[in-house]
Amino acid sequence: MSEFAVHPQALRDTLVEALGELAHQVVLRLGEVTVHVSPSNYLHAAQVLQTHAACRFEQLIDLCGMDYSEYGQGRDDGLRYGVVVHLLSVSLNQRVRLRVRCADDNFPVLPSLTPTWNAANWFEREAFDLFGIVFEGHDDLRRILTDYGFIGHPFRKDFPTSGHVEMRYDPEQRRVIYQPVTIEPREVTPRIIREDHYGGLG
Repeated sequence: MSEFAVHPQALRDTLVEALGELAHQVVLRLGEVTVHVSPSNYLHAAQVLQTHAACRFEQLIDLCGMDYSEYGQGRDDGLRYGVVVHLLSVSLNQRVRLRVRCADDNFPVLPSLTPTWNAANWFEREAFDLFGIVFEGHDDLRRILTDYGFIGHPFRKDFPTSGHVEMRYDPEQRRVIYQPVTIEPREVTPRIIREDHYGGLG
C-alpha cells in the first residue's frame, strides 16, 4: 500500500458514514474494504460511491458475474447469482469492492451501471453472456464472447463441460452447422505411480 493511500480502516469508516443504510455491510478484511448492498440499493450506492466528496471513485476497473451455488458448502444466504465490482479513486488513491446478489435465482436481474460508469458496458455484457445476468437499462445487452447461436451460459456451475451443441463446417452444405454434442462424457482417472524410490525420492 502506498504511503499516500488512505488507511483501510479510515476508508471503511468513511464508507459507512457516506452510504448509511444503503450498505448492508462494510467489511475490512486483509487490508481490503468490501461493501455489500441489496439489489434495490445497488445503483444508488454506486452513485454515492462515485459522487460523494469523501469517496470519489471515478473509475470502474472491473465488474464480474458470480455463481455462488456451491459457495462455502452451503453456508450462505442462498442467493445464487451476484456481481462484484472493483472501483478506483485516482484523486483520493483508494479502492473498494462492491458486492451485490441478484434477488431471483430463476431470472437474475440488476440495474446497469453504464449510466454511472461507461466502462461497465462490456463487463456487463460479459456477465450476461457467461452467467445470464440481465442488466436493466443497458443499451446494448448481447453476447460478447460466445457465438450468437450459443445456448446457455457457460460460467454457470451447472453448465456441462462439453456444452450442449457443437459447430462444424459441412463441406456438402458449404456452411457452418450446429448439432448436438457428439463427445461422450467420460471419467478420467489419474495415473498413480507406485514405484519405490520414484524420481530419486524415498
